[in-house]
Amino acid sequence: MSLVLTWALWAALLSALAGLLWVLYRTPPLVTLTRVLPPSGFQGTRVRLDLQVLVRSRLPMRYHVEDALPRSVVPDLLPVFSGELLGTREHSWETTLTLNSRGVYDWPVVTVRWADPLGLFWRQVTLSVPTRLEVFPGTHGLMLPDLLRPLLSEGHLSRTLGLDDPISLRGAREYQTGDSPGRIHWRLSARTGTLTVRELERTAASSLTVYLDTTFGGSTYTESAVRLAASLVREAVSMDLPMAVASQAGITVAGRGADAQHAALLHLARLQPEAGPPVIPATRPGGNLIILTATAGPALVEQAMRARATASRVVIVAMPEGFYLEPGEKPRRQWAGAPETIRELERQAGVLAGAGVLVYVLRGNQSVLRLGA
Repeated sequence: MSLVLTWALWAALLSALAGLLWVLYRTPPLVTLTRVLPPSGFQGTRVRLDLQVLVRSRLPMRYHVEDALPRSVVPDLLPVFSGELLGTREHSWETTLTLNSRGVYDWPVVTVRWADPLGLFWRQVTLSVPTRLEVFPGTHGLMLPDLLRPLLSEGHLSRTLGLDDPISLRGAREYQTGDSPGRIHWRLSARTGTLTVRELERTAASSLTVYLDTTFGGSTYTESAVRLAASLVREAVSMDLPMAVASQAGITVAGRGADAQHAALLHLARLQPEAGPPVIPATRPGGNLIILTATAGPALVEQAMRARATASRVVIVAMPEGFYLEPGEKPRRQWAGAPETIRELERQAGVLAGAGVLVYVLRGNQSVLRLGA
């Protein structure tokens, strides 16, 4: 009888102890978490993340703090803090984040778990620590100067700078090294016996607008086009040229400063394929308009012709999926020929060039092929 009473007393004592622990440890510890990292970065790069975690409790306890990260932001080490505590405990932690995908990422909530020293009762709460990271697109593998510098020029006009206006003929002159063979005046050269080229009027670009057609084409085209657009933006900034980015979602404010560049890159970071017909917004008069597209359908070509009424130059850059491989890209399946819309664009390239709308088709992993020269 005494043994049963002893066991009953011990059970009552343990139950009372468990009940006391359950009551005392209902209140979570005070946790303060501070993140220090750059507000933005470029896809494919690495940025540093510093964490400061302060845990306070008036009772001895066990704790476990886990800071979850956005799925496309990969740390070298997972930010997890745990241990035993009485009073105050501070953790300092640093790691490097790899930015795998473009986009705007908000940090998830922080998970805080705690228990009594015996680990009998574990509880959990979440802590909101708002943090946002903007991941801009990376750089395209295309050799940009070959595509950009003949199109984007300001200041003093020369034989190599500025834009040729195909409908304004200044005269003729003797051929010089570097002149395009397409500008040779064969009849005049045969009559004079000297190789002669047509001398066209030249205009300077006043601004740049990059329009991305996201109505057709899959994720492969979208990511490659976004990288190319980001490279065009960064090149225009380096040339001190006012620029803007446009898509079905709208157009950013044109400018030269950091705010305009940030707005353009943020627009590209958020860009997703959208349904509906392409709509090219009104651009700054006298500027250049570069259109990136996967299919270059008749509706887009028609809008490009309308945009030429106010733009100094309109350039259609076709990136047909299954026919185009970005330089440096891992090989993937390629089709034998371009889509029918691209072939039709090739047939129209000469007429479009005469109206001031240039056509470029990106083929395989080769350099840009200019049509209608």
